[in-house]
Amino acid sequence: MNKKPTILVTGGAGYIGSHAALALSDASWPVVVIDNLTTGFREAVPHDVPLLVADIADQPVVETFILDHDVGAIMHFAGSVVVPESIANPLKYYHNNTAKSRSLIESAIRCGIPHFIFSSSAATYGAPAKSPVSEDTPQRPINPYGMSKLMTEIMLADVAATHPLNYCILRYFNVAGADPKARAGQSTIGATHLIKVAVEAALLKRDHVSIFGTDYDTPDGTGVRDYIHVSDLATAHVLALEALIADPATNHVLNCGYGRGFSVLEVLDAVERITNRGIVRRFEKRRAGDPGALVSDNRAILECLPWKPLHADLDEIVAHAVAWERKLGQPGGAFSNVMG
Repeated sequence: MNKKPTILVTGGAGYIGSHAALALSDASWPVVVIDNLTTGFREAVPHDVPLLVADIADQPVVETFILDHDVGAIMHFAGSVVVPESIANPLKYYHNNTAKSRSLIESAIRCGIPHFIFSSSAATYGAPAKSPVSEDTPQRPINPYGMSKLMTEIMLADVAATHPLNYCILRYFNVAGADPKARAGQSTIGATHLIKVAVEAALLKRDHVSIFGTDYDTPDGTGVRDYIHVSDLATAHVLALEALIADPATNHVLNCGYGRGFSVLEVLDAVERITNRGIVRRFEKRRAGDPGALVSDNRAILECLPWKPLHADLDEIVAHAVAWERKLGQPGGAFSNVMG
């Protein structure tokens, strides 16, 4: 049996990256992590996984790390992810998400990395005319976050066309939940993900939840999103890696979602149901850069990969998020208390 190559996970101390590192380790892949710990947590990286605290744009350091660990593939999660912040500070997003990704891709080519998996976003579709959204839906981002991801997608495709590199672009819809074993979860202070925010409100860590827009063309007027459990998403990355290795001549672009949407009010109802606590709801005007509905057409990933979601239930997603949030609230119970 061929020895599995080492996988470099950038941003592996962050929310999604740490779950991917766990999924890789669970599947017996050797893993190493690069994270500058700007928003990530050292304790999110499994204790037996080598962590380099560095910026992905520091090419000499990154390339030495890649070569020292005989890296055979890269999963790239590092970047900034807050849509309203991208509108207020677009240069930060073009620097962190686009310019630094260019540096990482160049390092991958210099080091002869044959496989690259990129953490992209449904934000590249903008406000699509129709939902569900398939991979061939025109990409017209309506915020700098989505544009920064699209620009990286284009760079990756252009580079792969002229170098021995194949890639998989995974376009996430709304990632939520936490590891079912409570080994990792969303720990960012001041996070903006709705389920995280709502769970914090139910557990009295926030005094309300703001609902941005009640006049969308949706069943109850609030925004509708396709929520995918972070552990199912992490599994998709492992399967995408296996697909790239099995067929080095083929690239993939795949939506990651369940093909089912829930409104903001439905999510808040689910959190209240799971916690048996009420949430103060504050109705606000729409935010710039928010589409009314964004739901995946996920047929491509189901056909391309042997992916069978295990947690495609809103109440289960919420329950795992609640369990993690309660762990964060226990003295010594999780790493975000240590990190402040």
